[in-house]
Amino acid sequence: MGLASSWVLYTAIFAGALALRWVLLRVNKWVYEGRLKGKSYHLPPGDLGWPLIGNMWTFLRAFKTKNPDSFISNIVERYGKGGIYKTFMFGNPSILVTSPEGCRKVLTDDDNFKPGWPTSTEELIGKKSFVSISYEEHKRLRRLTSAPVNGHEALSLYIPYIEKNVISDLEKWSKMGNIEFLTGVRKLTFKIIMYIFLSAESGDVMEALEKEYTILNYGVRALAINIPGFAFHKAFKARKNLVATLQATVDERRQRERENSSAREKDMLDALLHVEDENGRKLTDEEIIDLLIMYLNAGHESSGHVTMWATLLLQGHPEIFQRAKAEQEEIVKNRPPTQKGLTLREVRKMEYLSQVIDETLRWLTFSLMVFREAKADVNIGGYLFPKGWKVLVWFRAVHYDPEIYPNPEVFNPSRWDNFTPKAGTFLPFGAGSRLCPGNDLAKLEISIFLHYFLLNYRLERVNPGCELMYLPHPRPVDNCLARVRKVA
Repeated sequence: MGLASSWVLYTAIFAGALALRWVLLRVNKWVYEGRLKGKSYHLPPGDLGWPLIGNMWTFLRAFKTKNPDSFISNIVERYGKGGIYKTFMFGNPSILVTSPEGCRKVLTDDDNFKPGWPTSTEELIGKKSFVSISYEEHKRLRRLTSAPVNGHEALSLYIPYIEKNVISDLEKWSKMGNIEFLTGVRKLTFKIIMYIFLSAESGDVMEALEKEYTILNYGVRALAINIPGFAFHKAFKARKNLVATLQATVDERRQRERENSSAREKDMLDALLHVEDENGRKLTDEEIIDLLIMYLNAGHESSGHVTMWATLLLQGHPEIFQRAKAEQEEIVKNRPPTQKGLTLREVRKMEYLSQVIDETLRWLTFSLMVFREAKADVNIGGYLFPKGWKVLVWFRAVHYDPEIYPNPEVFNPSRWDNFTPKAGTFLPFGAGSRLCPGNDLAKLEISIFLHYFLLNYRLERVNPGCELMYLPHPRPVDNCLARVRKVA
């Protein structure tokens, strides 16, 4: 073959590859935008990526680097700062919302948007849990569960139990040498949420359930591929084990009440077993168990991570540590001599510590996004949100917007001095009717832990994992081998 012929062949192969790439990058556009019957020109800027995988490869690759926000920054660089973009994520054509106003509108419009979580999340957390049920069912169950979790009376009752376990675990850790700090904090927060919902303090049961939840969480955002070797498959087996354990608990509770009607535990499981709607209908076992799986998971996973990072951040910023410590010392100093332990009134006086927690929630943004689905064609900001398309409300982009939070990568609790965020600009627990029902309980747990840590302990970092806090972008899944040291 002559040189000229080889050049022609290589040119043809290269041109063919470019043509194939051009076609593949437009398949999703033709398939999904073609169904909109002439309305596609109202869609926001963006692209739907490759067939089947869409933009997921870019998304996952960004989170393998030290700069996970590069996924969003690249979109903004390509398509401008409009805050609304079209994309293809988690197997669906989607609208990505990163502006405060857009986030607020989506999260508060229950008439036009419903939950739109990935299949893996619905299957693992439960089709009868808050992530899947209708607005009407959600409102009814939230009304039932919010007061016992977040009400003033409930929070006051929980304080002694939280205190007892925080004091005990910190003392225990201080005598253990090196510990996996995140593991220890998660066990603590799981113990607390187990007590609130199941009055359970059995170490063996709690440890078994906590291990299953660890496996479950690895599959919640994974592709729903139920084949051995995939994260979802392992997580689905963990869910089955959780369902079996919780079903046995429900059966045992019902049996105990049949034998002794006055033997009621007065915990959240008791409330779920006895609640009736206006027609006298009680919750089924499936509904009760899915709610328990959701609450037990949400009630310890995020609280554990935020507590760990708040502790690390305080330890890594001595001036912030000292200011927060001085506030806690002042609270103890002003306490009546007969008082033992914290009160809810004292916790609510922790103004600077509250700023530390809010800044941790912003800086960390443990929940990067929530998922909704358009129930009808909706217009927001001049763009079409097509019926059936998923909507990804991207909290992290809001929390790292330099126009709202100057130098957003810097941990700075003082930014909250005399600052009240506008609606849609601070979303650690979501917004609207589906605001996290355990937000006050979570902040209470974190406040009590930090109160006793600041007064009596220090954290000595042992391995490089603890230095991740100095990266401009935190990685909340990283554990930290450290030593808790008691100080005079």
